Amino acid sequence: MSNSGLELSVAGAIAQVRLARPDVRNAFNAELIAELRAAFERLGADDSLRAVVISGDGKTFCGGADINWMRASLELSHEDNVADAKRMSDMFRAIDRCPKPVIARVHGAALGGGAGLVAVCDVAVAADDTLFGFTETKLGILPAVISPFVIAKIGVSHARALFLTGERFAADRAAAIGLVHEVVRLEDLDTAVDRITEELKTAGPGAIALAKKTIADVVAATYEQTRDITSQAIAQQRTTEEGQEGLRAFLERRKPNWTA
Repeated sequence: MSNSGLELSVAGAIAQVRLARPDVRNAFNAELIAELRAAFERLGADDSLRAVVISGDGKTFCGGADINWMRASLELSHEDNVADAKRMSDMFRAIDRCPKPVIARVHGAALGGGAGLVAVCDVAVAADDTLFGFTETKLGILPAVISPFVIAKIGVSHARALFLTGERFAADRAAAIGLVHEVVRLEDLDTAVDRITEELKTAGPGAIALAKKTIADVVAATYEQTRDITSQAIAQQRTTEEGQEGLRAFLERRKPNWTA
């Protein structure tokens, strides 16, 4: 499938979502934001899929906001700016809460909202020459919309240092602060992503979805709430057909049926 800013394909139960605006470094505009939200809501509901890989066409993963889109914002009222920002937040939320595991294949640069896009992925693999940055303050604005997702990923200390300076940083620092999980040579990027998707296929798809939801629920809860959340979650999964099959396969020293 192809449209104005996004390319979608599926092979072997793995969906590929490619930002397809290489002439503007795959930068966000209103159309791409709407397309990404709709795509992840649709993919998340597709029971035939096991994982989603998001990547960027051309030389850059995602350079942040489109210049023309930013220029147009100069003419927006306060209320229109709020609505615009909420639509972008809803897009990040759709990716963050997608029940399928989402893998970021990052190369070239991930700046501003592009770095925010990395933050909402479950696993991020970056080429070793990738540049990252929460560069909004360099433009006199701030990384507000992405902040809940980025702070959840890298913590308050790193956010304070990197949000305020707006500095660009290398892939090894991105890995050190937890923004990405693996750094490889550019030529090894696809191999690393394929290895991760194959690993994900060995886990129960229902268990993955519930584990992802449980993480989000636990982070947002008090201890007393987490005690109930986690107890209910494990009881729920243990009594499903998938949970029963996984435990029986382990005890019978065989592979579970979802790996067949």
